[in-house]
Amino acid sequence: MNEHRAGPVRSAAAREAILEATARLFHSVGYEHLTIEGIAREAGVGKQTIYRWWSSRGALIAECLTDGRLLPLEFEVPNTGDVHADVNTWLDHILSVVSAPGGAALLRSLVAAAADDPVVGDHLGAALGVNRYLSTRLAGAVRDGQLPPEAPVDQLGNAILGAIIVTSLSGASEDSASIRDLVSFVLRPVAP
Repeated sequence: MNEHRAGPVRSAAAREAILEATARLFHSVGYEHLTIEGIAREAGVGKQTIYRWWSSRGALIAECLTDGRLLPLEFEVPNTGDVHADVNTWLDHILSVVSAPGGAALLRSLVAAAADDPVVGDHLGAALGVNRYLSTRLAGAVRDGQLPPEAPVDQLGNAILGAIIVTSLSGASEDSASIRDLVSFVLRPVAP
């Protein structure tokens, strides 16, 4: 394999400029108006520099999610021993971001990006803590007897995430009652 590349070697400064430009433009214009040309112009690099390192704008968005540039908070689920309270605490963090100025638009843009590129969807779930924290906490609740042994913990996490997304897409992100009702229903205590 030829280790010599045509063109400049990837530099940390150019990478940082591209990721910063992607995040800044994503927040200001949304996914629909985000273009590689615009990112290149904003970052002060050529379009080919971006394509040399990332295959698409979806790949750029996914990396921005992974780096915490689009959703800056860590969405951990606490473990106080009360799974219902713990999931509601996690939900409070997410809903505070969604209900903040521009938060619902940010989530809608992320959903649009995920619809175009499944990698973004994977990174969105990870950024919100669904895959790592929520599923782990729900599995702990099964182990502790707070949820039935057959509880599909991964699917429960995805259902809760889906409710957050649908609520945001419908423009009703300020009304979290339906999401909380879902959480209460799916996390009902196990009957003695």
